[in-house]
Amino acid sequence: MIENNLYERLQYVDSSRENRQEIADWILNSPELFSSLLKNCFADTNSDTSRKAFWSLEFVCKKKLEWLIPHLDYFFNHLHLVKNDSSIRSLSKICELLCTEYYHKNNPVFIQNITSKHLDKLTETAFDWLIGNHKVAVKAHSMQCLYYLGTENVWIHKELTPILHAGFNQHSAGYKARARHILKSIRE
Repeated sequence: MIENNLYERLQYVDSSRENRQEIADWILNSPELFSSLLKNCFADTNSDTSRKAFWSLEFVCKKKLEWLIPHLDYFFNHLHLVKNDSSIRSLSKICELLCTEYYHKNNPVFIQNITSKHLDKLTETAFDWLIGNHKVAVKAHSMQCLYYLGTENVWIHKELTPILHAGFNQHSAGYKARARHILKSIRE
């Protein structure tokens, strides 16, 4: 019954921050809905429901990223299936949050649960998003993920650097600003 309510409520989600926060708050108050939300994200990645579920998932993960831990295999195994740019934007933000917990904050809960297989899938997907035809937000989140991943695997920074330099001629000021920041961090 509650899962049906989730599906129905997702139908009314729009792109406004308030609306996305409202459903995220509802899920945050009903943690048992998290796995259903995740399933709605990946069930039919071309549907409006999936896109709206990803928007909601991003907002939930900003507050309760640890809820994703029992679902990490599912999450990473399905990353590459998502093609909708709006959904990928939310996914790339969640991936950046995961990398921040793992690499920057050295959060033991994430370090113990994110496997090398997960990190390999994330690396491959982040490179795909960075070189693919995506908007700046997706590329910026991907750059940050790859920067963090490269602190453990030097080859990633070696591959990332020329991609970022090449992107200067093709992308917006937002891309250039993030790329400059990442390149400076790599040099340090």
